[in-house]
Amino acid sequence: MERRRLGRTDIVASVLGFGGSEIGYQSVGAGTVARLLGSAVDAGLNVIDTAECYADSETLIGRGIGVRRREFYLFTKCGHARGWARPDWRPASLLASIERSLRRLATDYLDLIQLHSCSLDELQQGDVIAALERARERGFARYIGYSGDGEAARYAVECGRFDTLQTSVSIADQEALELTLPLARARQMGVIAKRPLANVAWRYARKPAESYYQTYWSRLRTLDYPFLRDAAATAVASALRFTLGVPGVHTAIVGTTKPERWQQNAALLQAGSLPVDEFERVRTRWREVADASWVGQV
Repeated sequence: MERRRLGRTDIVASVLGFGGSEIGYQSVGAGTVARLLGSAVDAGLNVIDTAECYADSETLIGRGIGVRRREFYLFTKCGHARGWARPDWRPASLLASIERSLRRLATDYLDLIQLHSCSLDELQQGDVIAALERARERGFARYIGYSGDGEAARYAVECGRFDTLQTSVSIADQEALELTLPLARARQMGVIAKRPLANVAWRYARKPAESYYQTYWSRLRTLDYPFLRDAAATAVASALRFTLGVPGVHTAIVGTTKPERWQQNAALLQAGSLPVDEFERVRTRWREVADASWVGQV
């Protein structure tokens, strides 16, 4: 699998990374997680991205990695140690959360610790960024990053204090292509694409009941890309190849609970990024129908 240097860091990341949210929220067993991580390595993946608020994800990953820790770059996020609905941006809480993540992940260091979608106001005050800088100084993490979207993500790039940006990039989420990615690229920041498959929301014939899928489902109905009517594997390949063809994107985080999925996704990428004309058709359609409300989805 292709690998790309993550901006100015020394991390050479596979273009696909393992996303840890599903295994936590869907209560996947430890044995399955061990098989998932083993199959990810075997498929050429070398990035694991999770967060302290993804239920038991960190603990499951820590148990599942075993002796293969050195074959992965470990990324996690902080700011919601008490759950997604109860963010806590106090510096002491952030540092305590990072130390807890180290214990859960059964590692003595993280390759990347990321602020998890904190607000523009919090970023501008600076204490949260300083907390991550202290974590880096103490050896808890090699690099620090921001995970989020919109104007907060723009500020995270402009302030010059982060090594990486994780942000939403997909066929249904293209605000970052103009708002943040050109500047991030100019500043040699590592860029991690989250939701790179737009939650595969097009697979639903009717509007999904779960809110997580609804925004992208509605956008995709309007965008009506012809390739989404192709066979499922072809549509997924086109969507993923679009995201990985966006200038400045280094790796895309994909979650799954199925160990066989990594070999399948790796095979989808053998053709490389979308041809320029196909990529531009996706961009043109976005420009034709997207309105000001189509902002990056947290």
